[in-house]
Amino acid sequence: MSNKVIHLPRLINRYNQMAGSIRIKKGKDIKMVGSSEKTIIPYSSPDVVAVKPTDFVGIKPKMLLKEGAEVKAGTPLFHEKQNDKILFSSPVSGEVTEIVRGAKRKILEVRILADKETRFEEYGAADPKSLTKEQVTDKMLKAGVWPLLRQRPFSTVADPFGVPRDIYISGFDSAPLGPELDFLIKGQEKEFQAGIDALSRLTKGKVHLATSSQHNGHSVYSGVQGVEKTEFSGPHPSGNVSVQVHHTKALNKGEVIWYTYPQEVIIIGRLFLTGKYDARRRIALNGSMVEKPSYHEVIGGTSLKGILKGNLKEGHRRVISGNVLTGAKVSEEGFLGAFDTQVCVIPEGDHHKFLLTDGWLSPGLKRFSMSRSYPSWLMPGKKYDLDTNLNGEIRSFVVTGQLEQVFPFEIYPMQLIKSVMANDIDKMESMGIYEVDAEDFALCEVACTSKIDIQKVIRDGMESLRMELA
Repeated sequence: MSNKVIHLPRLINRYNQMAGSIRIKKGKDIKMVGSSEKTIIPYSSPDVVAVKPTDFVGIKPKMLLKEGAEVKAGTPLFHEKQNDKILFSSPVSGEVTEIVRGAKRKILEVRILADKETRFEEYGAADPKSLTKEQVTDKMLKAGVWPLLRQRPFSTVADPFGVPRDIYISGFDSAPLGPELDFLIKGQEKEFQAGIDALSRLTKGKVHLATSSQHNGHSVYSGVQGVEKTEFSGPHPSGNVSVQVHHTKALNKGEVIWYTYPQEVIIIGRLFLTGKYDARRRIALNGSMVEKPSYHEVIGGTSLKGILKGNLKEGHRRVISGNVLTGAKVSEEGFLGAFDTQVCVIPEGDHHKFLLTDGWLSPGLKRFSMSRSYPSWLMPGKKYDLDTNLNGEIRSFVVTGQLEQVFPFEIYPMQLIKSVMANDIDKMESMGIYEVDAEDFALCEVACTSKIDIQKVIRDGMESLRMELA
């Protein structure tokens, strides 16, 4: 019997696979004030960095070092308990100062006091084009960069012994205040190409690179070789990997694809060019509560204290590692998430709003709405100073048709969510659970009048399904 799942409805226009240019019609661009200026603050060594096993789905870490151990950048800190080949390395040199544990001694963070001058483990430079899949895999595993590759379904760390159908790289960020990746990658084209060369050795299929139509063909990706390029246009979530896979070659039951992002590709490329695990990345610091929104070059897992200090406006604010739709709330002394390229600071929505001026009876000229509830929709270029207020409470989850308007998949989102809530595995599979991830429901969460935490529902459902299939 075939493993292929028949989705309801399966109405994708297959000509899109050949077109090289795809327009996403469903979705919504949420325009916010506080975008980053195109200036990059140069890298400076952080005081403390943290490697967080919780950033990696399904990882059960087993420590290799104890508190007080001296490390270099690229020294393994812990490995996956079920597969000791998958190593997680320190992004800096220094001393392991603290292993933060939670309930049942679960490892939450491994903190390293960083040296002022970084010392590196040497893994040897090599041309990935001259290496076999096994040699490329072995080098990435030993250096600890392998966890930068994830796989779908379930968004777990890629299986180093598996062979993906294809590898996908989303080359642009369509999320609110998302960084302009084309700008961040500029000047690092050589490292990016080396990373692409390495990834091309890991699959018998294609390495797909999704680009944005906004650059009109004049993108930093123009000279990249060895990839299948597809140009996407349309609103968020056009930058999501799931959307790009769905509209090029949909993922079916039994199939596995790997995916990553440009800055991870650059880190992989540096490993092959220099033989070192150099975890530097560029991030956007933005949001309406930031005095001077800009770009920063930092190290993966860096403490946010250094880039936030003296650069925040007065008031009760929320710091988010990641974007406002899918990021994680952190303290002002917290740490950058493993895959995050953005830190956003917005007002905490815990203040009262008078119903005639700011509430539901107000004219609404300053209020954002997913529908046309307020006249602000007549100003399509308007940017909003949004806070974290839900503007309502959890209520009955009823069919409204709102979710379908912002969900660019040939999948019924309401029915899929309810099948997850019911833990009906057969229904989840038939409704397309393997094609999506929690981040794909972020706009559904915004549009949902029932105020359901849809991303958590999907995340928990996928974890339950992953454990069932393990």
